[in-house]
Amino acid sequence: MATTAPPENVPAARPTYADITRDIAATLGNPTKVYYGLLAFVITIMLIGFGALLYQIRIGLGVAGYTPPVMWGVYITTFVFWVGIAHSGTLISAILFLFRSAWRTAVYRTAEAMTVFAVMTAGLFPLIHVGRLWYAYWLIPYPNQRMLWVNFKSPLVWDLFAIGTYFIVSSCFLILGLIPDIAAVRDKATGWRKKLYTITALNWRGTDQQWRHYTRAYLYLAALATPLVLSVHSVVSWDFAMSIVPGWHATIFAPYFVAGAIYSGVALVITLLVPLRKVFRVDKYITTDHFENLSKLLLLTGMIVGYAYVAEYFLAWYSGNEFERASFWNRAFGDYWWATWTMIICNGFLPFLLWFKKIRRSIPALFVLALFVNLGMWFERFVIIVVSLSFEYEPYAMGHYTPSWVDWAILAGSFGWFFMWFLLFAKNFPTVSITEVKEVIPMPRKRAV
Repeated sequence: MATTAPPENVPAARPTYADITRDIAATLGNPTKVYYGLLAFVITIMLIGFGALLYQIRIGLGVAGYTPPVMWGVYITTFVFWVGIAHSGTLISAILFLFRSAWRTAVYRTAEAMTVFAVMTAGLFPLIHVGRLWYAYWLIPYPNQRMLWVNFKSPLVWDLFAIGTYFIVSSCFLILGLIPDIAAVRDKATGWRKKLYTITALNWRGTDQQWRHYTRAYLYLAALATPLVLSVHSVVSWDFAMSIVPGWHATIFAPYFVAGAIYSGVALVITLLVPLRKVFRVDKYITTDHFENLSKLLLLTGMIVGYAYVAEYFLAWYSGNEFERASFWNRAFGDYWWATWTMIICNGFLPFLLWFKKIRRSIPALFVLALFVNLGMWFERFVIIVVSLSFEYEPYAMGHYTPSWVDWAILAGSFGWFFMWFLLFAKNFPTVSITEVKEVIPMPRKRAV
C-alpha cells in the first residue's frame, strides 16, 4: 500500500502521542553535567555583573565612564538591545499562530520564554542608568502626600509604561500556552515537581469546556500581542526620534526599530535552539526544516534592516542638512568607524549568505551567523546612541565616550542573568509544546485488512 511522504514540519519517525509526551517530559528529568556546567558558568558571569553594580552604587555613577555630552552609553544601548530581543519572541509566536504556520509548534515556546526573560533583563537598565535604583518608584504615577507627579515628557516614563505593558501581556501569553503542557507532565512527575505542576496547571483536566475557553483566550492574546509589539517598540524608538540630535530626528525610526527587533530576536532564537536541541535531546522535534524556516525569516528582516541603513544615509545626504551629513560621515569615518563597519558587515552583508540553501540548512553555520547578527545589532544601538551624542552641533561640546570596566561587567552580567533564567525554565517546564506538536502529526490510522 502506497503512503504519502510526511509533511516537512513533521519528524520523519512519526512519533505517537505517547512518544511525544514521554520524550518532552524526559527533558525535565535529572540535570546532566553539561547543564550544571552551563548554569554555573552563566551564574558566575551574572555575579561578576552584580559585583560591578554594587561597586557603582557604592562609589557613584562616575565609574560608568560617562563623558559629556555622551550621557547615554552602554546601559541604554543594552536596554534597547534587550527590548528588541524581547519584542521578537512574542511577535514570532503570535503572528505565526494567527497565520496558522504549523512549523512554529516546535520553536515558539523558546521564543516566548526568551521574550519574558529579555523584558526582565531590559527593565533593569533604566534603573542602572539613573544610578539611584531605590528611587525607581518616582517613575510611577500615583497619588502621594508630596504632591509629586511624573514628567510624561521623559523617555524614562515612556519606557516604564512600554516595558510594564509588554511584560504583563507576554507573561500571560507564555503562561496560558504552558497550562496544557504542565498538566501533561504533571501526571508523570513525582516529588516536588508534581506539587509545582499541580499548582501551576490551574486544575487543568482537558475537558471540552476548558479547551474551548483556552483556544479563545490564546487567540485573543495573540491578536492583542501583535499590534502591541509594534506599538511598544515604536515608543522605544521615539525615545530618540523626538529629539533634535542629528541622526535621531527621523520618521524612519519606528519601522526601523521594529524590523531590527525582529531581526535580532530571530537570531537569538536560533542561538538558543542550537544547543537546546542537543542538550535536551529534542532534535527529532526541532529539525533542520525548522532552522531553514527561521533562517528565511532572518533573511527577510535582514534585508529590511539593510534597506533601512541605505535609506538613513541617503536621507542624510538628500536632506542637504549639513549637520545630518556631518553626523553620518562621522559614523562611517570618525572615531567610531570600527563600530559602524562592524554593524554594517554583520547586519548588512552577512545575511546575504542565507540566499544559499546549504547555509540555511547548515545548523553550525546558522549558529555562527546568528552570533554575528546579535553582535551587529548591539553595535547598531551603540552607533545610534553613542556616536550621535558624541558629535552634535558645536565642536566645543563634542566628546569621546570610552566604556569603563564597570560598563562591560554589567553588560556581561545581563547576559548571565538572562541565560540563568532561561536554563532554569528549560529544565523545569517544557521548551517544546506537547499539545501543539501533537496537533501537526498525522492521526493514527487503522491498518488495511
